Amino acid sequence: MGVFDAGVDARRCRAPPPPDPLPAWEGGIRVTPTRRLAALILLGGVFVMEGFDIAAMSLAVPRLEGALGLAPASFGWVFTALLIGLGAGGALIAPLGDRFGRRTLIVAGCFATGLATLGTATATSIPAFLAWRLATGLALGACLPNVSALSAELAPERLRATIMAVVSAGIPLGLALAGLLAPPIVAGAGWQGLFLVPGAAATLLALALWLALEGGAPVHAGGPAKEAAGKLPQLALLRSPWLFPFAVFAAMLALNALNLYLLNSWLPTVLPGAGLTLDDAARVAGVANLAGLAIGIGASALVDNWRKGPALMLLFGTMAASFAAIFLTAPDPLRWTLLLMVGVGGANAGGMVLPGLAAYLFPARLLSSAVGMGVLVARLGAFAGPPLGAAMLAAGVAPRTFLGVAALPALACVVVALAVPAALAVRRKEEPSSNLD
Repeated sequence: MGVFDAGVDARRCRAPPPPDPLPAWEGGIRVTPTRRLAALILLGGVFVMEGFDIAAMSLAVPRLEGALGLAPASFGWVFTALLIGLGAGGALIAPLGDRFGRRTLIVAGCFATGLATLGTATATSIPAFLAWRLATGLALGACLPNVSALSAELAPERLRATIMAVVSAGIPLGLALAGLLAPPIVAGAGWQGLFLVPGAAATLLALALWLALEGGAPVHAGGPAKEAAGKLPQLALLRSPWLFPFAVFAAMLALNALNLYLLNSWLPTVLPGAGLTLDDAARVAGVANLAGLAIGIGASALVDNWRKGPALMLLFGTMAASFAAIFLTAPDPLRWTLLLMVGVGGANAGGMVLPGLAAYLFPARLLSSAVGMGVLVARLGAFAGPPLGAAMLAAGVAPRTFLGVAALPALACVVVALAVPAALAVRRKEEPSSNLD
């Protein structure tokens, strides 16, 4: 037998090549390029819904005094009720996504948010607003951490923070849309329209998510996931080695959330005190929040491709400087609008960037738990925002002082960001194969 014949016989005896693998499943989604893109777009829509919903209440408040006889200062705990719900839903319900998969929690949370937002349009008293906003927060709290975790799982490893920022860019986009669309919505449907529009959109979005997030299997089928599949996977974050990274992550979330809810709850009420009309104040709030899109995506690109601690220090330091400049200057619509684009936009950008940082601080098996528990701890700061604003309004604080106060939490975030490199070193030590640079 010749060499050629021997080669033929060897090829005949060789095992046939394995069949092409089936498309992978990530978070219950069959990962094809088209489905991945559709899923990310719809997941971004959940954040748009959240942003519009947050802004709806603040935009409605200055209009409810005439419509229902409810003074703006009486709504401090109404804003806080949303935060309590977000914290409880994020800590108690959202971590179930690490055990059972993301799809059910995302879809059910989105649908429940739509119903609760529609219900808010029926409220006529402070207790009714409190109840509906609490229900809205619970639904959003269960949904949003799973949206963040799923977007991280769908993203390429070295673009996780950027993709998560683009998806969560829906928050400032929703805030901006609410501010820009509020005048025509109120003109056509009254203050109730500010809740009817996002409520209806959320129910339709839930249906689209149900169709797009096909499957619903648990996110991880085995391996390290079993470590996090206990009854309370979030408890892993409260003991070594993950306690320190979680403390750094949660502290920045809490401080930024204080600013985020202080500003977005009261900005449409505060700016008329500086000489703007209600409609102009709504538009300025919308433009300022829209600036958060560009700031957040740019800052997230720095987190992905540069040193993460300095990138966060730059973000929060610039934000603090903008509020300090407002405090030191007399009201001027153009100058204040530009400064608020940096300051309010920076607060919204922080809400986009920090979940992306979590993808570097924690392994995938703990990501929903980390974001969900972070939401809970962040509420400790956010709870202070609306009542603090209400207290300053009741005390007759000038708009420039009101906005200048926001420089303090931003400066505190700069200090906490100094600990980010040490927090990243924990995961590098626990999982040497992780690419965190």
